[in-house]
Order: sequence, then C-alpha cells, then structure tokens
Amino acid sequence: MLSKVDHVVVGSGFAGSLVARILSKAGRSVLLLDRARHPRFALGESTTPLANIALERLARRYDLPELDRLAAHGRWMRSFPEVGRGLKRGFSFYLHEAGREWRRDPDRRLLVGASPSDAVADVHWLRSDVDRLLARFAVADGTELWQETEVLGVEAVTGGLRLELRRDGGTRSVVAASVVDASGPAGAVACRLGATRSRTGRTASHLVYGHFRDVALLGEVAGSSADDAPYPEDWAAVHHLLEEGWLYLLRFDDGLVSAGVLLDAGVAAEPALGDPTAVWRRLLGRYPTLTALFASARPELPIAAQRHVQHRLSRAVGPGWVATPHTFGFVDPLFSTGIAWGLRGVERLAEVLTTSPPDLASGGAAELLARYETLLAAEIEQLDRLVSAAYRARRDFDLFTAESMLYFAWVSHAESRERLREPPRVWWDGFLGAGDPAAERLFAEACARVDEVAAGGATSGDFAAWVARRIEPFNVAGLMDPARRNLYPADPGLLVREAHKLGLEPAAVEAALPSLLRED
Repeated sequence: MLSKVDHVVVGSGFAGSLVARILSKAGRSVLLLDRARHPRFALGESTTPLANIALERLARRYDLPELDRLAAHGRWMRSFPEVGRGLKRGFSFYLHEAGREWRRDPDRRLLVGASPSDAVADVHWLRSDVDRLLARFAVADGTELWQETEVLGVEAVTGGLRLELRRDGGTRSVVAASVVDASGPAGAVACRLGATRSRTGRTASHLVYGHFRDVALLGEVAGSSADDAPYPEDWAAVHHLLEEGWLYLLRFDDGLVSAGVLLDAGVAAEPALGDPTAVWRRLLGRYPTLTALFASARPELPIAAQRHVQHRLSRAVGPGWVATPHTFGFVDPLFSTGIAWGLRGVERLAEVLTTSPPDLASGGAAELLARYETLLAAEIEQLDRLVSAAYRARRDFDLFTAESMLYFAWVSHAESRERLREPPRVWWDGFLGAGDPAAERLFAEACARVDEVAAGGATSGDFAAWVARRIEPFNVAGLMDPARRNLYPADPGLLVREAHKLGLEPAAVEAALPSLLRED
C-alpha cells in the first residue's frame, strides 16, 4: 500500500512532535513515526530559562497555549499535575575527592540560581510523560501517528522521498514531499541519504545512567546546614565533579531521581561497560558522600550504559530532508543545553516549513535551510568549546568555576535580552553566540587559556581575572563577585541595576518585572 503526505517526521520526541503539530495546524498532511511506543524512556530532561522562553514564543507564534503552561513549574503544576516533572531552581556543582567525604566549602561548591521562586522555576521533564503528551497534542491537531514503525529504507522519487517502513508485521511505503529526521543519534533518514556520522570534537565521554527511588538529599548526608544557599540546593541540576568525570542528579516531584555519570574518555579511555551496574557501584564506592546518597536507592530500570555519547552528522540538510539539532549532533549534558538548543531548532524549522511549499523547492526555503545548517555546525562547535574546557578544568574548582561563569554570563544576558527586548526572529541568533566571530573567539580563547593553566603556564587566578574582565560588558547576574562566595541567587533587582548592559533604562526593566515573574 502506498500513502502520500506532505511531510513525514521521523521520531516523536519533543522536537519531532512539536514540528509535526505545527505543520498540521498549518494545514499540511503529516505522518509522525516512532520505532517505539509511548510512554518510552528518554534522556535529556533538564530545561533552562532559554528553553522556557522558546516554549512561550512557540505558544504565541503558533497558538499552542499548552506550551506556555509547560514553561514554568507553577503553571505546569496547575495545568498538568499528572505529567511527571521536577522543580529546577538552578545549577549546583560540588567537587569531590576519592576516599574523602564532601563538606560544604566555598572552594568546593558553586550554586547559580535560575529563578527567584518555585512558581516561575525551570522544570525537569520526565520525558516518557512529556513526549507522550506532546505526541497526543500533535494527533489532536491532525497529525497521524504510527508507533512501533521502523524505517527500512529511503530513496528519492518523483514527488519527494519514498520511505519503506515495517509496521504491524508488514511493510508499507510512504511518499512525502519532505522529511524531518528527528530520530536522534540513529539518523534514520539522514544516514540513508548520504550523511555520515562521526565522533569528531574535543569532548569525549561515556555514560552510565538510570532512574532511581529513595536517593537521599545532600543535606541529609553532608553533615552541615545549607541555610546560606540561594535556593534548595537539591532542587536543581546537580553536578558532582569527580576524578573520572561528573555525575548528574535530577529530582522529580514524585521522588524519582534521574542520575548518570559521564566518564571522561581521556581518563577512562575504554571502560568495561558490559556490566553497567558494576561500573556504577564501583564508581560510587570511591566517593563516600555519593555512597551515602545512594545507600538506599533502588533502580526503577536496569542501569544502562552508552559508549561515546558524542555524535555529529556531516550534513543537516539534503534534497527533501532536514535534521533536528539532536539528530545532527550532541556533545554532553553538562550545563543542560540540550532542550534549549533543540527548541531553537524547532523554532527555525517551524518558520522554514510553514512558509515554504511542502517539497521545500522554493528559493527562499533553500536559503533558510542553508542558514539553518550553517548555524547548527557553528553551534555544536561552540558547545564543544565550552564543555571540553569545563571537563579539563573540573579538578581545579577555581578554574572550573571561572570557565562556568563564561556560560552563565552569556545565557543570563541572552535570557534577559529575549524577555525584555526580544529582537525580531531571535531564533535565528546563534546559540551561545555561535556564528558571531567575537563570541566564537571568546570561547576559543577560554579553551586555550584553560589549557595554558593545565600546562602550568598560568594560574587559575589569572584565568578568573581574564574571565571577569571579558564578561563584564554582559554580566547582568552579579557573577564573579567574591563577596558572593560562589552563591548566586536569581536577583531581579540586580537586573534593574544592570539595565544599561541590555540597552535599557532601569525604569523600563522595573516596569517589566511583573510580566517576567508572572505565575498565571
């Protein structure tokens, strides 16, 4: 049986389902495919303010009010209490030494707030719930969803691309004017149409991960008070920096915890990942405080592993097809950039696909898609510069903190700029300044200077002073203030005082604060 549609979207994760829904609302015929069945496990769970701003923009641009309700913890709780999520108030970092208990110390702790209250806070997404919800929204708006469907082959034919599929024990053929490959690392369409996948880049890490119950709070095992913290430190994207890499810990509101360790391939070049549970237990056993955190923990699913999480396609666009950011490439979950970058890709693709004919044959589509591909290539390079330098810096906490400030200064300025004076079509601005020669030079120079410190040619203090000077023109969050002792709350009042760095008057920022902090 042969079916014909305007668009096929391969992969019903959050990006694929959002693109499919937007196309359906635009009057296109859309077939959304997934090789699994919802609800299914997925990683990539932690949002940031930039991700939430993108959700709010998509809600306004395409009349998707549910996305606005998912863009802050308080609104989510009121609108979708049954959909799994976790409160995320900021980013918590702790330096551990093997064989030694961790104790609160400004030299081994960094807390950076992302929101001033729970109501407007970021959210950890329980992806099995969120992906299912977004796929249901797409179906309600006219998308046809085929689950448990495998792509067997793709070829160019008259009228677009022909996909051979396995479904319900048989095979089906579908011709689409164009295809969006949102299949993630599989590259189910892109790799069948000439794109090649590599692991080139500066960052190299392996992942061991799982979902757990009964993980203790840090305050229960660290032996001292956290009264000075700018937010409840466990309700954050928690990063434990280790000799072997780093461990993330994301708490959901129902007590579930997503945790995983990224093993630095430069330290553990080829770890024996055949028994992920043994690797997990052996690693935690080296760090007494982590051992205590997970002493009573129960995995909900068998602990799993993925070797070399990094991947990158040679192309993001081809005749009749385009890849989403996470299909094009991935670096590492450090700094929680994944969902925000993915949503920026959705914003761009929504514009390209809804303003072009389904076959993407117009000159305007070709120009925008070329720009899209160029941006993705620049953005993954920028992410790689940031993350690889942070990996190399992680054992020197002063060095790691200074490198992190480059990220937090850049994104806090971008968040404020997008909320207070949103530039036209801001989704075409490069993520983390990618594509801007000055921004790319800044991140590249930071990489080189971290290497210089590691080689003994400079000190962490030298690097911190350099970062403080370089971020000052766009530092709207009071970062690198020694009086803060590595504790940075999200302070709306500070944003008013730094209004000039956004090209605004303090009164204009103060007047805008109620809308920025809205809880409805």
